[in-house]
Amino acid sequence: MRFEGTPDYVATADLKVAVNAAILLRRPLLVKGEPGTGKTVLAQEIATALGAPLIEWNVKSTTKAHQGLYEYDAVARLRDGQLGDERVHDISNYIRKGKLWEAFTSPTLPVLLIDEIDKADIEFPNDLLQELDRMAFHVYETGETIAAQERPVVIITSNNEKELPDAFLRRCFFHYIKFPDRETMQSIIDVHFPGIQKILVNRAMDIFYDIRDVPGLKKKPSTSELLDWLKLLTAEDLPLDTLQSQDSSKAIPPLHGALLKNEQDVMMFERLAFMSRRKGLGDDHALVSTKPNSAARASRSVPGLTSSQSRLAAPFTTVTAPLGQMPRQPTSNIPASPFRPFLSDRCFLSALPSG
Repeated sequence: MRFEGTPDYVATADLKVAVNAAILLRRPLLVKGEPGTGKTVLAQEIATALGAPLIEWNVKSTTKAHQGLYEYDAVARLRDGQLGDERVHDISNYIRKGKLWEAFTSPTLPVLLIDEIDKADIEFPNDLLQELDRMAFHVYETGETIAAQERPVVIITSNNEKELPDAFLRRCFFHYIKFPDRETMQSIIDVHFPGIQKILVNRAMDIFYDIRDVPGLKKKPSTSELLDWLKLLTAEDLPLDTLQSQDSSKAIPPLHGALLKNEQDVMMFERLAFMSRRKGLGDDHALVSTKPNSAARASRSVPGLTSSQSRLAAPFTTVTAPLGQMPRQPTSNIPASPFRPFLSDRCFLSALPSG
């Protein structure tokens, strides 16, 4: 029983080694990596490759370890007792099986996915130590012991939001999914978009990796977000010139909402675009400051922005004009023409007022 990848999932050589080692040892495979790097999909593809059923346990912040074993519904039994229901005499009627119970008693060897274990509280992995080690647990209400006839393949994913206990880590085989390099990313794209234009893919990946390399980015775009962006680009049928443009003043790519998921990152790219345009105008244009005095700037607010955002944007409220078209007396009251188009095109944020 070996995992060699699937036609729908590009698995690197070290990932295949980790999966097969965990299967051989029958140890849980703990998979960490950035969100969107295919950790959850890995369990699905392992189940497909092995021809095994997939049992998914999606962990939340409120999830408790005992819910994966079983839950005893005492309230339902009390209600049925008050109503004279005959089911009340068999306590097993009020035992709800958890995902580990399903995996341990599955007639065929299953793949058990414990997804995003780091969402739960710190005691969650500690409470599963013995159950995952022995692949068995005791049901106190009925006095029975549920034990796996054959140890299931267990895949545990984590986004590394919390540190896991050493005692838990000792019982796992660990693998970190590195962010794909360009060659691996090309293979992933070929799987999801066979026949896509190579020029489009090359330019899209250039932009994608450039965005990830920007220092100070709060959330870097992931593999899944690149795939979403490519899907949008092909669906919208955008001209290649839109992506092939080397104009550094257009710092924000088209349909950037698929890549940038934080308003601070969007504002940072808008600021980079503004600064690039300002630098490019140094030889042929002059900057006309429209800054009000400090008292007026402190009191003026920008519609749609908080006070702190307004203070951040205010220093960049400028107007540009070609040399020879400069007004005699710079003023904050910008005439309708020809300066208003320059202002709307070169502001830090599009929400900034023109006056």
